Amino acid sequence: MTLLDLPPELVALFGAAFWHGAMVFLRIGAMTSVLPAFGEQYVPARVKLVIALAFTAIVAPALPQMPIPSGPLQYAVYAISEAVVGLALGMGIRLFVHALQTAGTIAAQSTSLSQVLGGIGAEPMPALGAVLLVSGLALAVMLGLHVRVAQFMIYSYEAFPVGAFPDAASLSEWGVQRIAKSFYMAFTLAAPFLITAVIYNLTLGVINRAMPQLMVAFVGAPVITFGGLFILMIASPMILDVWFRALTTFLGNPGGNIP
Repeated sequence: MTLLDLPPELVALFGAAFWHGAMVFLRIGAMTSVLPAFGEQYVPARVKLVIALAFTAIVAPALPQMPIPSGPLQYAVYAISEAVVGLALGMGIRLFVHALQTAGTIAAQSTSLSQVLGGIGAEPMPALGAVLLVSGLALAVMLGLHVRVAQFMIYSYEAFPVGAFPDAASLSEWGVQRIAKSFYMAFTLAAPFLITAVIYNLTLGVINRAMPQLMVAFVGAPVITFGGLFILMIASPMILDVWFRALTTFLGNPGGNIP
């Protein structure tokens, strides 16, 4: 027995099932730490740990038995590779939350609502961003986000076997594409507010040219504020529907053809 071999007593004490669960926890724990709803910054660390253990208990029985690491060095390789894969896939999902926050920020800046109310996140965000974020997370959880995430975790082992490092070039290209699509989605979700803001500013400019003595800001400020809130009331169901459909599409096929 070499120095890197695990003591037989240790293997016998824990058994193969322990090491199987430990391997799964490496990836699931990293992924859970950044998941929407479950991995938010205001969720206590103990709660995140319990959630990660719960997902591990769900995912581990669905996977074939993993080999016991031959020593601490091999386990360290597993730990690094699984953490990288888990964080990459988790951040891919997390970018949908970023898209929702960015859409709310764009909408608030366009409709002069950026300084109204506040947010519940660790960082301040406009009211529209907070409303869309809370609504989106609540909708995702009510429609079975935990089930879809568990399926996503199980299928991830088909694309990324245990202990296999993803190709750095492919991973970086995939990450850049996900970030680009995140901003594209944010702009798409905020399109009703942007269109309204453009029409409002053009109208205000025409009125100002026609009646220079009129204080158009006093007339226009309540209009754009009411318009922003009205659009939020009317368009938020459509915005959240588009967002959730995109999220479920990603969970079904993340486009992560990463070797």
